[in-house]
Amino acid sequence: MVSRVIPVDPFDLVIFGGTGDLARRKILPGLFRRFKAGQIPEDSRIIGASRSDLSDDDYRRFTKEAIEEFIPEDERRNSPLDKFLDCLHFVTIDATGEAGWQQLSDKMRDNVVNAFYFSVAPSLFGALAERLHTYGIADAKTRIVVEKPFGRDLESARALNATLAEHFKETQIYRIDHYLGKETVQNLMAVRFANVLFEPLWNAQYVDHIQITVAETVGVGGRGAYYDKSGAMRDMVQNHLMQLLCLIAMEPPSRFDPDSVRDEKLKVIRALEPVQPYHIVRGQYDAEGDAPSYRQDAENPRSLTESFIALRVHVSNWRWAGTPFFLRTGKRLKARTSEIAVVFKDAPHSIFGQEAGTHRNILTIRLQPNEGMTLGVTIKEPGPGGMRLIDVPLDMTFADALPQEAEDVHDAYERLIMDVIRGNQTLFMRGDEVEAAWAWTDPIIDGWESRGEAPKPYEPGTAGPEDAMMLMMREGRKWREIKE
Repeated sequence: MVSRVIPVDPFDLVIFGGTGDLARRKILPGLFRRFKAGQIPEDSRIIGASRSDLSDDDYRRFTKEAIEEFIPEDERRNSPLDKFLDCLHFVTIDATGEAGWQQLSDKMRDNVVNAFYFSVAPSLFGALAERLHTYGIADAKTRIVVEKPFGRDLESARALNATLAEHFKETQIYRIDHYLGKETVQNLMAVRFANVLFEPLWNAQYVDHIQITVAETVGVGGRGAYYDKSGAMRDMVQNHLMQLLCLIAMEPPSRFDPDSVRDEKLKVIRALEPVQPYHIVRGQYDAEGDAPSYRQDAENPRSLTESFIALRVHVSNWRWAGTPFFLRTGKRLKARTSEIAVVFKDAPHSIFGQEAGTHRNILTIRLQPNEGMTLGVTIKEPGPGGMRLIDVPLDMTFADALPQEAEDVHDAYERLIMDVIRGNQTLFMRGDEVEAAWAWTDPIIDGWESRGEAPKPYEPGTAGPEDAMMLMMREGRKWREIKE
């Protein structure tokens, strides 16, 4: 396949929190892969900034070690690593003080795109934004990237948006959600809106229900203190699953541009009905062998925070009236997988008798692992013996169907950072989206907190609490198996 890598213009990218875990695991290795692919010009500059007392050479060694740890050796072989490291610089800076800011200002260039990645705690966003303007580093063309969490409730999200709005226009702010950078998520829009096959069927008349599952095998060890103040609802549903729901349920935008797409996503969030208590299942994983329980990981023996949640959700509009959306996500489940399953209704009349009722068309969109899509189709089983129906998959695993050169394969962070440099906000959340999501989420959380409900315990390596199974079974439906 011919490489389709399109270089971006030269840029200066400042990574606040440039020695942090996200920079080490994702940002710096991702930038190296884009450089290796020929997408980043050699006269671009990547400037790490943090409180660490490092020289440029120290930061280059730090970056080299990160690349060697997180990028396979075969990808590094014969690579232009030294040339990439030449692009790196470092400034020791105090986010809440004055130290280092003049040195950063002196490094910035006026004739290139300037972007600033806030890979720091949200409490520092205001201080960083204020100093970027005080020292004349930011201008009307500056772009800033902010990581989640975008607040922990509606009030804090509004305050955070207001802080950023004091110094930057909405068109300059890129709220990054790495789920939106996944190839399959973007392909979801192409499948829906570029194929006449699906869009006429994408409504309550033909769709029985939709399942969105994000399952993890790991617990919260190492980040238990943070997670215990968040939980699965705040950490996953309010952002990642909400964005997937929006892309599945949204109306076709008038054109494929940032605001048109985000306008339609916002309409979905505002159309979400309040969730009734009996349509919510929360869980907490138990201990298993030597593996600790959630409460042990969180170091809180009385914790009421959920490590698992399942919800039955409704979108109140004409397209989806009466069609339930089932969302679930959890830690320490039986497999690591993320998928969306669109379960279509039975044929209105079967000429094959009762057997046909056991077969349904299901479009499965796999986000991880093995990104791709599968459409289940019912056919006759080959051979004599009458009309026996079986389900077979029409499988499009991207790695098999669309083999790519190594430089064409993007990690989600790589794609999103390049979109920042290009100035494309389509895959980033707008401020009103974030606030609308919290406006729907807050009453759900307030409800179970006011009721004092404890999460249901579940065994690690399972699909979650039994109550989650009943959420579907009591209306004649069932969850898809969690498997890799």
